[in-house]
Amino acid sequence: MGTYILQIFNGISVSSILMLAALGLAITFGLMKVINMAHGEFIMIGAYVTYLVQNLFIHLDKSLFGLYFVLAIPASFVVAAFIGFVLEGTVIRHLYNRPLDSILATWGVSLVLQQLARSIFGAPNVDVKSPGWLEGGLVLHQGLQLPYKRLFIIALVIACILGMFVLLYKSKTGRRIRAVMQNREMAESMGINTRRVDAYTFAIGSGLAGIAGCALTLLGSIGSTLGTNYIVDTFMVVVLGGVGKLIGTVAGGLFIGTANTTLEFYTNTSLAKVLVFLLIITFLQWRPKGLFNISSRSLDE
Repeated sequence: MGTYILQIFNGISVSSILMLAALGLAITFGLMKVINMAHGEFIMIGAYVTYLVQNLFIHLDKSLFGLYFVLAIPASFVVAAFIGFVLEGTVIRHLYNRPLDSILATWGVSLVLQQLARSIFGAPNVDVKSPGWLEGGLVLHQGLQLPYKRLFIIALVIACILGMFVLLYKSKTGRRIRAVMQNREMAESMGINTRRVDAYTFAIGSGLAGIAGCALTLLGSIGSTLGTNYIVDTFMVVVLGGVGKLIGTVAGGLFIGTANTTLEFYTNTSLAKVLVFLLIITFLQWRPKGLFNISSRSLDE
């Protein structure tokens, strides 16, 4: 039982990272109808930014080393958001409402970013050392210990989700984003600069993926293909939860992460992924728009 509980807990922590990565993807697809195949590379960017911040702190006093991860989180967000802003302004802005073209273009961007990472950091994976205050775990029972690293990841994701909730539902910026999602033409007629909304929304989504990459450094080594390992699951979270819905992303991420872990416990990794995929396909036959979908009005109404 203890092993099974630990397995479920690990699944929830992985689900948290999927939620964070899918959050930006769900919002940008709901807003721009662009399928961003380079989204996984923003996860990679966030991970490498964390690696660079760690290397900066190695040369400082040892007592300050534990602080590096606290600074790496906003640094990952800012760098990934800036690169996302540049990408939106140079490539994505020409692909609105052209999902097939966006797949090819952003897939090409992802290959370029991967090769750039290999050229800068080398082909072998690199490791990020966890700060001392994240070592060890919370002992609940003999033989059952919840690692502090995974507890921290869950807490970080909860904080980010709450921050996105405040942004989307309690701020003027969020009202503009939701207005453009629901009816772009009407939002433009009301004086909203939809071009600007697209740009900073894509940047925010990219920044969230950067934080997901920062969190992933706590779970293992990182490399140029880090984001590729998560992009398929991230898209499944978006499709299952419903495009552009915060609660849908949370529900979809929890289901996929915990279902994967549970099925792995009884079968194996490959078969578990196949079974989860079949479950999602079966569910989408019943609800093709996912668990939740955005309510919208057409101009004819």
